[in-house]
Amino acid sequence: MEQQETGILVASIILVILVVIIIGLFIIFQKRKNSLLLQQKETEKKFEKAIAETQIEIREETLRNISWELHDNIGQLLTLAKIQVNIAQDDPEKLEEVTETITKSLTELRSLSKLINPDTIKSLSLTEAITLEIERFNRMQFIKAAITSNEEIEVLDDKAEIIIFRILQEFFTNTIKHSKATNLDVDVHYDADKLVIHAKDNGVGFDQIDCPTKRGIGLSNMQNRGKLIDAIVQITSQKGKGTAITLTYPYKKESSMALDNEVN
Repeated sequence: MEQQETGILVASIILVILVVIIIGLFIIFQKRKNSLLLQQKETEKKFEKAIAETQIEIREETLRNISWELHDNIGQLLTLAKIQVNIAQDDPEKLEEVTETITKSLTELRSLSKLINPDTIKSLSLTEAITLEIERFNRMQFIKAAITSNEEIEVLDDKAEIIIFRILQEFFTNTIKHSKATNLDVDVHYDADKLVIHAKDNGVGFDQIDCPTKRGIGLSNMQNRGKLIDAIVQITSQKGKGTAITLTYPYKKESSMALDNEVN
């Protein structure tokens, strides 16, 4: 009888210990799950904030572009048209030149109207948006630029497109302002599992190890933007041989999927 009571007591103790362990494990699991959910929410907030800031930067860059086009391109064309009109008063044969200049001005205004729309980047594919920038550089004679691309086999998320476009826009701006380059080549290539964009200028370049302008060209800023969408941004440069950027964006985000799995 005493052995039976001892057995029941031991079994009861073991059962209580098991229940405590199970409850403890459940509490730990819930805390981990809540921590992951909180971390995910914070990550989402940072991402949304970064997207909003990027959109503002794109709009500001767009306004600067419009200002340049109005002053340096369309303004000059209209000034030329005015001069030609004055000449044509004495020489009617010059009216054809006036017509050509005004027609060119209208073409430029139509191109500019695409930039004025704040939702342009949303209504265009990424390749189309980059092509608009390239065309503008050539039109304004900032630099001789060219783009090559293959078929867009993957429809990108709008937010990822905004981040990628801003990274490239930042690189282009630095090329035009600081590199003293005469050529800019951009290649947009859609692979089966990733998007790879490579852009290179023939500017003065810089020493990646010793040159303090490495930080000045916004390398860390571009890389941090890339991390928001799990994209890898690499910049290479060499004195006298120009600067290049390679952006690799995988369509499927393994890190995000892993986080979702852990939470679920």
